Amino acid sequence: MARSRGSYYSALKRITRVANSGFGLKKTCNSIAKSAARAMQANGCRILSLSSQKEYLITVGTYGLSDLYLKKGPLDARKSLPDILDGKVVYIADAATDDRVQHPQTALSQGISSILGVPVLGKGQAIGEIRIYTREPRQFSEADKSFLLSVADTCAVIFERAELHQLLQKDYRADERRRKASPASPVPTSTLRPTTFAHSSEEDFARLLDFYCIDWLYEPRSFPLRWEGDKLAEMFTPDFYLPELDLYVELTTLRQNLLTEKNRKLRQLRELHPEVNVRLLNKSDFIKLLAKYGYGPLGEAKVEGVDRVLYSHAQIQRRVRTLARRISDDYAGQRLMLIGILKGVVCFMADLMQHLSLPVTLDFMAISYYGRDDEVVEITRDLDTSITGQHVLMVEDIVDTGMTLNYILGHLSAHNPASLSVCTLLDKRARRLVNVPLGYVGFEIPDEFVVGYGLDYKGEYRNLPFIGILHPELIKGESPQ
Repeated sequence: MARSRGSYYSALKRITRVANSGFGLKKTCNSIAKSAARAMQANGCRILSLSSQKEYLITVGTYGLSDLYLKKGPLDARKSLPDILDGKVVYIADAATDDRVQHPQTALSQGISSILGVPVLGKGQAIGEIRIYTREPRQFSEADKSFLLSVADTCAVIFERAELHQLLQKDYRADERRRKASPASPVPTSTLRPTTFAHSSEEDFARLLDFYCIDWLYEPRSFPLRWEGDKLAEMFTPDFYLPELDLYVELTTLRQNLLTEKNRKLRQLRELHPEVNVRLLNKSDFIKLLAKYGYGPLGEAKVEGVDRVLYSHAQIQRRVRTLARRISDDYAGQRLMLIGILKGVVCFMADLMQHLSLPVTLDFMAISYYGRDDEVVEITRDLDTSITGQHVLMVEDIVDTGMTLNYILGHLSAHNPASLSVCTLLDKRARRLVNVPLGYVGFEIPDEFVVGYGLDYKGEYRNLPFIGILHPELIKGESPQ
């Protein structure tokens, strides 16, 4: 089934016109998907963007695919044609039998045979994908692949333009809230959000999830509830899926007729799919739900004084596990002593050590500052045990100027340990004055005052499960962290 270069040239002209039309992201991508599928004489096309945590694929444009196929469930970026994320062109001859296809049974039931997928690249990394689908087995030519890669280049520009537009909108909303003296503004994330919400309550919920850096997918799966012969008669599509909690959420108002109907569908869903974790929530319910999982104090939507969440609890835990694996590999066969400075490091050290797969011992120090601008460090509590001849890992919550850490490392080195390295959760490199060597770094952060997960402001906020940035008005005129 040969396609002429002329047909591809004409399709690219149409796609370029649409890309420059000023339409919204969804309308633009739907039109591009249609032009690409028709030019390749394919049955369907799907344009996908990568989620904020780079774990899931989100549909931003489609053509020729059924709702049941599109809503078959969250697309895991590492289970659904994973090589595309590495920048490769992927060809699937038979979607029903290829183990690179995440939902082969759905592909079989919907008559999907062959798939061609290419990456959408931004700054050298995959930020999305384009996939072409055919019902008949199909071989794709080099011309087919080159055409689809050209379409992907156009989509990369569209994605970046849409992301910039969304960031500008969020910055504008944040400025408006600050002008109205709001105590907190939503996080201006760099995540491309292609969603057009059906109801304002859904947008409110999404903003709250964004504030706490909780990854979410909008309507990723439809559950069949009733069939009439071979025809699907009724489906139920929950509003959100929260991957970190493995939870589907359906939002509702208190209107009794809607509530009764949604409860009926939920009962059927639970009977047919008892393994699915799904909740029906109104606004007060979902605020309480977030409080249950440690986000916000007892029913308050956001923590007073916190301008935005920098890293969620789930993000921190993932990074801690990664650091622990690296440390365990580097010190395999050795006994390791962890040393921390009270009090800020307690949360990080407690989580880090439980993931280390080697024998460890612990000790703590305490320090105080005096002199002009707290320029002099004094050790008020020294180690209880000798570190001579031991492998020592200095565990820090945050490193900024490096002056305190440099002093402590000099003190520890004088005791002749076998080795001495540093693991810090946060590295505020923008404030560095002394270039101390850091062996393990969790996150490099901007020059902002951060609290939570052990870090405090005037003795408060240590118990927050996330790391947040304090509202600038709260710390105006105070010394930096």
